[in-house]
Parts: sequence; C-alpha cells; structure tokens
Amino acid sequence: MAEKPGKVSKIRLGKLDQDKVRIDTAEEYDRRLGKLQKELLHIQQTYWHEKRRAIVVFEGWDAAGKGGAIRRMTEPLDPRGFHVWPISAPTADEQGKHYLYRFWTKLPAPGTFAIFDRSWYGRVMVERVENFATKEQWKRAYDEINEFERLLTDDGVRIVKLFLHITPEEQLDRFRERMKNPYKRWKLTEEDLRNRAKWDDYVKAAETMFERTSTVNAPWHAVEANSKWHARLRVLELVTAALKEGVNIAPPPINGNVARIAAEVLGVPVEE
Repeated sequence: MAEKPGKVSKIRLGKLDQDKVRIDTAEEYDRRLGKLQKELLHIQQTYWHEKRRAIVVFEGWDAAGKGGAIRRMTEPLDPRGFHVWPISAPTADEQGKHYLYRFWTKLPAPGTFAIFDRSWYGRVMVERVENFATKEQWKRAYDEINEFERLLTDDGVRIVKLFLHITPEEQLDRFRERMKNPYKRWKLTEEDLRNRAKWDDYVKAAETMFERTSTVNAPWHAVEANSKWHARLRVLELVTAALKEGVNIAPPPINGNVARIAAEVLGVPVEE
C-alpha cells in the first residue's frame, strides 16, 4: 500500500513571505554560504565512506533559480560522489514506457547523491496542466509516486524535495533580464512565456502535489526565492539538515596500515 501523507505542514504558495529574510551584505552571504558548503562536503564524505545514498529533487517556476542553487550546492563536492540529472521532455522511446522508468535508471549508486533538476513530479505538474497526461493518469500518479519514494526510503535512501517559489512579477523581471543578456537568452523558451498564462493552474497543481505527496519520510519544502541569496542559503540549510539527521559526520578512523606506513615514510605519527 502506498504511503499516506503524514503530519506535514500545509504549503500555500501565496502565503509565503518573500520579504521575511534578507541578507544585508555580500560578506554575510559569502560567510554563510562557505560554512554550509563545508558542512555539505563533510556530509558527502560520510555518505561516500558509509555507502549511503541521497536524492535531492528540485522543482519550481521557470527562472526561479534552480540552476544557481544547484551550482552552489555542488561547488564544494567531490564530482565522483554526485550526478546532476537535468530532466526535460521524455524521448519517443521513453514515452512508450511507464513514466517512472527513466528515473529508475538514474537512481544514486551507493555512496553518492542524485540531484534532479525537475523530476517525476512533471506527471502531476506540467503533464497535468498541459494535458500531456489524462486525468486518470495524473490522479493515479500521486499514489504511484508515494509508493516509489517509499520503496527508496525503506531501502535507506534520503530524499529531499525542494520547490523554489517566486512571484509572477519577479519571474517577469527575470525573463526580461534574460532577453537583455545574450549569454542567458538560450534559457528562455516559447513554453516559458506561454506558461505564464496558466500561472493559477500551476499553483493549483503544485499545492495539490504538496498535499498528496508530502510524506513523513519525504516532505516537501517550499523556498522563498525572490531573493537569490536567500534561496541558495535556504536550499543548503534544508539539504544539510535532512542529510545529516541521525548521521555521524565526524571523520572516519584512519586505516591502521596507512597510519603505520605514513609514520615511516612521511614521519607523521597518527593515532589509530
């Protein structure tokens, strides 16, 4: 039986306070960012040594800053220990299979993180709103997704789900900024512009998604993202808190043979 939503906070995007947290200076932002990045590196090292697995899901509006948040998250990490999966429309071959198939093939190996820039939640978001899935298909998907994630968490995988929220006005400003910058224009698509007309439909779909798929083991976190600095720090705070819960991230003990040889070759005695 699919996992039922537990006691999780109800998310209403219109009630998020975009102005409640502001970072005053670049120095404060850099200091907090560096501290969180260092902590995440230590978490990654623990996951690598203990063969733990983690999945971080990024959803949110177009131009909400998912890519920027992912860059700051992965900046300090060992590239051998994570993979970022940018998810776009399924290929013709994938369309002939169950929609979860292409995500099963991207799950993290032991000791690694899998980071999804959009995810299986496309079934109950864009596919629902744009009528790429039938009503029967997307309504059935809530239980399918809960079961999919329950199988993973029961197997020891940590799942962190993040939705980056910006206001329609902020999105419009960012779209205009992209059009003015030749190096950012490629990010803006016809679909991005057309989807603005369905903003309310997407809000409804997102809030239903939160209600139906925010579970005790894999809750949703909505991030106020009008401020890019705040969003990046908040993402790192949520990820580090979720991944280190109940995990000892202290350095592992040194291998005894390595310690003895190092003492002989390097003249560096290290207690085992």
